[in-house]
Amino acid sequence: MVGIIMGSDSDLPIMQEAIDILESFDIKIEVDIVSAHRTPEKLVEYSKNAHKRGIKVIIAGAGGAAHLPGMVASMSPLPIIGVPIKSRNSIDGWDSVLSILQMPGGVPVATVALDGAKNAGILAAQIIGASDELILNKIIAYKEELKLKVNQASERVRK
Repeated sequence: MVGIIMGSDSDLPIMQEAIDILESFDIKIEVDIVSAHRTPEKLVEYSKNAHKRGIKVIIAGAGGAAHLPGMVASMSPLPIIGVPIKSRNSIDGWDSVLSILQMPGGVPVATVALDGAKNAGILAAQIIGASDELILNKIIAYKEELKLKVNQASERVRK
């Protein structure tokens, strides 16, 4: 199971892409709003206990100061994937990117592109697929589909 958290419900349109791709791989998800600044107690509880509920990877989306992914990573034994979100109070998203990307040694957060929730979902599936052959085969099929689409587009362009 993958935990998908975000700092605000305004992040849901971006994070929906992670939800959709994981559901397409038939991976169970748990979705919640966990604000690093407004619900710090919930953040601590979630971070320390997600693995006890069977979660294998956490995707954390945040905008602005974007402390959520790093704070979760500081307390959780699970792999954390950060999704920087360009929010209305953001500085073109760079504040979010750098807040998630520039973690201190010992507290890693895998970081995808600005608003890159789909890639976060794919990365979470790949992490799970490393030890789950059924998911691995779905990832392989997905990548073959990508290749097929590019080859079909190439054929159309060359005609």
